[in-house]
Amino acid sequence: MTGNALEPNADEVLAGAAVYSKRPILAAYDLWVLGFVCSRVWHCPNVHMRRLYDRNVDARHLDLGPGTGFFLDKARFPGGDPALVLLDLNADALRRTGARLARYRPQAYQRDVLKPLDLGAARFGSVGLNFLLHCMPGGMAHKAVVFDTVLPYVEPGGRIFGSTVLSHGVQHGKLAPKALESLNGDGVMNNADDSFEQLDAELAKRFPRYRLWAQGSVGLFEITVV
Repeated sequence: MTGNALEPNADEVLAGAAVYSKRPILAAYDLWVLGFVCSRVWHCPNVHMRRLYDRNVDARHLDLGPGTGFFLDKARFPGGDPALVLLDLNADALRRTGARLARYRPQAYQRDVLKPLDLGAARFGSVGLNFLLHCMPGGMAHKAVVFDTVLPYVEPGGRIFGSTVLSHGVQHGKLAPKALESLNGDGVMNNADDSFEQLDAELAKRFPRYRLWAQGSVGLFEITVV
């Protein structure tokens, strides 16, 4: 069975999310991961992800796996007062992000993004999936189900965008291979089999209008929903 077809069990899903309950990881995430690691290990400075948000974010925005809220905190929302919804399997991450973005009065939901989201009649002009896929266990075909679960909540003309660290089909720097081996071994990442080609194939199955490109070890994508 190829890595693209693997499906995780429930324990693997919960383990991937539980990593972000550890206070040292959350406390150091902005400075260490989004600062040093993005630039020096993945060769993708966080300015690239910040531009993704500024180009695509709408006044009605849903963010899946918002992390510490770093990018949402800095995003330039149209009108400056967005209707913001945060969705994550990890309650600690939701609390931290919600507190950071309290000025926007975000709604937060604890959900598994590969299962029905149960958001009722809510509809959004943009959805962010930044650094989410590489944290999810399973092969790319399994991870890509997230696009199917979120699509019913995106208005025509809306945008789905995000980024993910990939193991294959991208240009790694010297530090990336060892970092990938270590992070996958520790369960912080689950992307040992993820490739640019697999992600491109999954997007092509679902969306007639999308852009996918690589910056260092990172794949970035922008999708226009038709």
